[in-house]
Amino acid sequence: MHTVAVLALDHVVAADMATPIEAFGRARLADGRRPYRVLVCAATPQVASDTFTLIAPHGLQTLREADTIVVPGCSEQATPPTPQVLDALRTAATAGTRIASICVGAFTLAAAGLLDGLSATTHWVAARRLAQMYPQVDVQPDVLYVDNGQILTSAGAAAGLDLCLHIIRRDFGSAVAADSARLSVMPLEREGGQAQFILHNQPPVPQGSLLEPALTWIEDNLAQDVTLAQMAMHSGMSERTFSRRFREQTGTTPLQWLLRARVRRAQFLLETTDHGVERIAAQAGFGSATAFRERFKRVAGVTPQTYRSSFRTNAS
Repeated sequence: MHTVAVLALDHVVAADMATPIEAFGRARLADGRRPYRVLVCAATPQVASDTFTLIAPHGLQTLREADTIVVPGCSEQATPPTPQVLDALRTAATAGTRIASICVGAFTLAAAGLLDGLSATTHWVAARRLAQMYPQVDVQPDVLYVDNGQILTSAGAAAGLDLCLHIIRRDFGSAVAADSARLSVMPLEREGGQAQFILHNQPPVPQGSLLEPALTWIEDNLAQDVTLAQMAMHSGMSERTFSRRFREQTGTTPLQWLLRARVRRAQFLLETTDHGVERIAAQAGFGSATAFRERFKRVAGVTPQTYRSSFRTNAS
């Protein structure tokens, strides 16, 4: 039997705690046996969650006997993990224990140095902050989870369930994982990554910037065949100067900004209208339905049809 230790930290997110407890606790082998023993542990007997006080029956010494350690995320009110907790995680990693994080639990792994030189993910809202705080981590904001073998990370709470099912499949095969997925009313694999859930806001432009007139014109003319020369003309700059200033102030190129603006427009139309793909392609300036499908999936992570089925609102 595999031992899974779920580590509760200060102001742990209750949903993140419940995910591994439910996923591993419900898993069953073909003969009905439980393949996992799930233990909740903490540095102190009581831990505040984001909604209630949690009593942890096990201390940090449980991490030494665990085959897998799961570190859930904590709310913004949480204090930084103590040296005692970080040392316990480092010791477990040195011993070869598999360690996984859910949502912003990746920050705890990063603080322990366990993500240095590795790819990792976290909730897309916190991805930029993780990359800024720990530049030695290759943050992947557009995926549901990252499996580095011993160290694994996942995005939000739902993606944490994807990761737990992935671990169950690694340990006991697809049949056991599929049964666990059915009990959780989840598909064993979901199409696309976090990208489909990200609101593709444009990089901010400093107020009063010379780029503002050009960006306003672009937003008003997305359905047209917008060129770099036209953008530069509406900013009163040469193409070369415009491109340089644009990258300096937004962190991206004019054409990448234009693509994201068109995807953003398409997302809105897919969510709020019944327009067909061809019409939306024209309204968002993609030229053809084929180009729209290809570029939308590259940015959003799923096809326009899948995005609409997931995010269609009652508005029209």
